[in-house]
Amino acid sequence: MIVIIDYKMGNLGSISNIIKKIGHSSVISSDIDVISSASKIILPGVGSFEKAMSNLKEMNLIPVLNQKALVEKTPILGICLGMQLLTNSSEEGDVKGLGWINAKTVKFKISDFPDLKVPHMGWNDTIFSTSHRLSGGYHDDPRFYFVHSYHAVCESDENVLTTTKFGYSFASGIFKENIIGVQFHPEKSHKFGMQLIKNFIEKC
Repeated sequence: MIVIIDYKMGNLGSISNIIKKIGHSSVISSDIDVISSASKIILPGVGSFEKAMSNLKEMNLIPVLNQKALVEKTPILGICLGMQLLTNSSEEGDVKGLGWINAKTVKFKISDFPDLKVPHMGWNDTIFSTSHRLSGGYHDDPRFYFVHSYHAVCESDENVLTTTKFGYSFASGIFKENIIGVQFHPEKSHKFGMQLIKNFIEKC
């Protein structure tokens, strides 16, 4: 069972719809028993890092998510803010993240690029830094849709899944074992996003 975590911060319907389009089904839930039964988990997110962590704590979702991610090794995909929550901390607030991947979330620093404006918004080329189960099946070079002002910085390049250039090259995808995060929105990225979600469901 694929569970999309509802912690009042995500674009849940669009993710559910793209999963349906590729022939699979999912459940949107914040119920601990449902999450405990998940074979795969998607952690979406739009908004503030601090508010997101507060919601997860208030809904008592962090213990079950830790159990699934760190003990049971359930495949987990964090999307946009959901990816940032996988890191240790964010410059957007003073709270700790889930800390599943040794990285921090920082705001874009583009003062050297006067033609660019934050947030980074729109389509952008994305390069897989390593061979991974998410990296196959693309008939064209993958491009994804982004809307964000912050991005992850990994302590080790071993955790960088994809890179994208916005002024400078940044980690647009991160991973560690069963845990994957992407800064872009696959649910808004048409055929490229469908392929990525298909890879996650069928190969991870």
